[in-house]
Amino acid sequence: MSRCLLLALATLSITAVPSAAQPARPNVVLIVADDLGGRDLGCYGSQFHRTPHLDQLAKDGVRFTQAYAACPVCSPTRAAIMTGKYPARLRLTDWLPGRGDLPAQKLSRPMIRQELPLEEITLAERLHDAGYATVHVGKWHLGGEGFSPLQQGFDVNIAGDHTGTPLSYFAPFVKNGRTMTGLADAPSGQYLTDRLTTEAERLIDSFGDKPFFLYLPHYAVHTPLMAPQELVDTYPPAGPFTGQQNNPIYAAMLEALDHSVGRITKKLRDLGVLDRTVIVFTSDNGGLATTEGPKTPATSNAPLREGKGWLYEGGIRVPLIIRGPGATAGQVSSNVVCSIDLVPTLCELCGVKLPDSVDGVSVVPSLTLDGKLPDRSLYWHYPHYSNQGGKPGGAVRSGDYKLIEYYENGRRELFNIAKDERENRNRIIVEAAVADQLASELAAWRAAVDAQRMTPNPDYKPNLQLANGRIELPAKTATVHGVMLRYEPLPHKKTLGYWVIPADFATWEFDATRPGTYRLEALVGCGNGSGGSVVHFTIGDQTLALTVKDTGGFQAFQPNDLGTITLDKPGRYELTVKPQSKPGPAVMDLRSVTLVPVGK
Repeated sequence: MSRCLLLALATLSITAVPSAAQPARPNVVLIVADDLGGRDLGCYGSQFHRTPHLDQLAKDGVRFTQAYAACPVCSPTRAAIMTGKYPARLRLTDWLPGRGDLPAQKLSRPMIRQELPLEEITLAERLHDAGYATVHVGKWHLGGEGFSPLQQGFDVNIAGDHTGTPLSYFAPFVKNGRTMTGLADAPSGQYLTDRLTTEAERLIDSFGDKPFFLYLPHYAVHTPLMAPQELVDTYPPAGPFTGQQNNPIYAAMLEALDHSVGRITKKLRDLGVLDRTVIVFTSDNGGLATTEGPKTPATSNAPLREGKGWLYEGGIRVPLIIRGPGATAGQVSSNVVCSIDLVPTLCELCGVKLPDSVDGVSVVPSLTLDGKLPDRSLYWHYPHYSNQGGKPGGAVRSGDYKLIEYYENGRRELFNIAKDERENRNRIIVEAAVADQLASELAAWRAAVDAQRMTPNPDYKPNLQLANGRIELPAKTATVHGVMLRYEPLPHKKTLGYWVIPADFATWEFDATRPGTYRLEALVGCGNGSGGSVVHFTIGDQTLALTVKDTGGFQAFQPNDLGTITLDKPGRYELTVKPQSKPGPAVMDLRSVTLVPVGK
C-alpha cells in the first residue's frame, strides 16, 4: 500500500512540473453594454457623454473603429458573442421572444429558436474546459429554465435569465413576485449597474490564482431609461431632439457604466493581475435613436445613419476595445471586425485550441501595430420588422462596400463606407456590377448557412381605415422606389426625405372599408430654394397635382389640401406620389398623406 502511495505521489509531482513551468493563462473580462451606440464614448467622438474610464481603457489598449454587432438587436448578437457563429446559422435572428406578426406587415417572420441551443459550444464552455473559473454577472437573454448560464458553461450566474430588461434598475430588484437571481439582499435604492459591479468585484476576489472568465453583460444602457437623479442633474436638461446627443438620463446611465469599468479595472490592479487580464468592451447593437418608450430617443449615432433595429451603420456599428497581454497600448485599428470574432480571438489569447466550427476569425493580428486581417466579407440576415421601424433585410460588407437588400421588394442599396460613412449616396446604378456581385455573394451565404426565409403574410392589411373614416398614410409605411428617396425615422423627421432625384417615387397600399369622396391632405416641408416642384398624387385613374411651396425648412411641415378623390367601392387601393419636375435641389419632405372623408 505504501509503495503504491509513493508511486502515485511521484507521478503527481512529475505531471505537475510542466504545468507549473507553463506561463499562466490570462484572465478574461468581457463587458458588454446593452444598446450602446458606436459614437457614444468620448474616445469615439462624443462631446456630450462622460466616459473617462473607457477612454483610458482605449488608451491602454486597442480601439477598433470599424467594429460591428452581428445583428441590429440584442439576443442574436449575444448568441454570436457566445458561439462565434452568425445568428442566421443558429436560427436565432431576433430579440427573444420576438414580436409577433402584425397586420400591417407584408411578410411573416420565420419561427426562430427561443434559446441558445445546448448543443452549441459556448466561449464559457471552452474556457471552463481549459481550467478557467467562469462566472456570469448581468443580462443573459438567451433562454430561461434549462438554458440559463449555468447550463452553458458558467459556474456562477448572477442576475441572468430569459428577460431582456431588468425587473428594476433600483433595488429591490423585484417585479410580480419574481426577484433577479442573486440580488435578493440588495439595500433599498441601490442602482443595478453599481450592484452588478459589486458582485463582479466580489467574484474577482474569490478566484485566487486560478484563471477566470468574467462575463459582465450590463443591462445598461437599455430602456427603461433610469439613473440616479443626482447624476442626471449634472447634465444639461434635455431640449428638443434634433439629431444630437442630449439625453441626460441616458448620459447618466452611461456614466454609471463607465464608473463600473473603472471599478473593475482598479480591482484587477489592486490584486496585481491587471497586466495579465484581457479586458474586452463592446455593445450588442447600435444606440437607440428612435422613439421607443418614455424619455427616448436615448442617443444619436451621428454621423452614422439611423440606429438600433436598422441595418445601416448606426444600427450595427459598435465600440470595441481590447486591453491586455498582446494588445499594443494606444493602437487604433481600422480592420473590419464583428461580434463573431470574439470567440476565436479570446481562445487564441488564452492558449485554447481555436475552434474550427465558427464563422469568426481571430483578430489578434489587429492588436499589434502592423497587424492586418485577411480580406473577407461580413454578413447580416434580419428577417424581421424591428420595434424601431427597420424593415426586414440582409446586408454584406466586403472591402469598402456595403450592400443592403430588403426582403419585401428586393430593393437594394450600395454604399462605399470608406468614402461615405453616413450612407448618404446610394451607388446602386453607378456601380451596378459591384452591387450584382455582392448580391450574389449574399445569396450564396444565405444558402450556405440555411438562413430562414420570410413568407407572405396571409393576414396582411395595410393602413386600415380608422373608425372615424380617415385613412392615414404615414411616411414610415410607404414603399420607396428609386435610388435616393428614403424614410428618415429620427423623431424630429419621420419623413420621406432625400428626394433629390425626380425619378424616385413612393407608394402606399391601404384598405378602404367605406366608399365615398375623400379630401387628400399632405403634410409637406420644403427648404429654401427647393420650392416649385410639381408632384402628382395618383389613386387609380385619379390624379391630384401639388406645386410644392417653400416652407422655410424641410422639417417645417405644413398641411396642403390637394382636392378630392372618390373611392367607389371597398377594397385595396394604392396611392402613388411621383414628381413631375424639380427646379431646385430637392423635391420636398413628405411626412404623411391623409384621406379625410368629405362631409364627415
